[in-house]
Amino acid sequence: MNPGENHFPQRKQLPHLPPPWVGASAVFFITINCRPRGANQLCIEPVASSLRESVLFRQARGDWHVHLWLLMPDHMHALLSFPLETDLRKVIANWKEHTAKRAGVVWQRDFFDHRIRSHESLQQKADYIRQNPVRKGLVGLAADWEFVWAPT
Repeated sequence: MNPGENHFPQRKQLPHLPPPWVGASAVFFITINCRPRGANQLCIEPVASSLRESVLFRQARGDWHVHLWLLMPDHMHALLSFPLETDLRKVIANWKEHTAKRAGVVWQRDFFDHRIRSHESLQQKADYIRQNPVRKGLVGLAADWEFVWAPT
């Protein structure tokens, strides 16, 4: 090993492409973190309103269908469906780039996604998302959290 060489493991690229057999009705649990963690970038105005507008615009445009979207101070969770031929990675990357420029959000590189495989799992993930502000002590009841959207 040469002095000054970095021998830390290299971060792997996450595989965001769903298998070809996944249908258009598949729902994905998405988490996107801000940088640095712990700083409130998302649950402040006008940032929250700007994010909401961009989410709803992209839904109206057909980029995705939002089942649930929730902002936390330093990350966001969503349950989303995408058109069958959509590159999930590109859609999320484009949205992150747009919101970084428009709202000044500093996102971490990449994001986490998990395809929901059953109705029970979908309800469990929705409950997990809605309870996040309660678990973090930000509100007493999930219904009191204002930074959540469930467009129909």
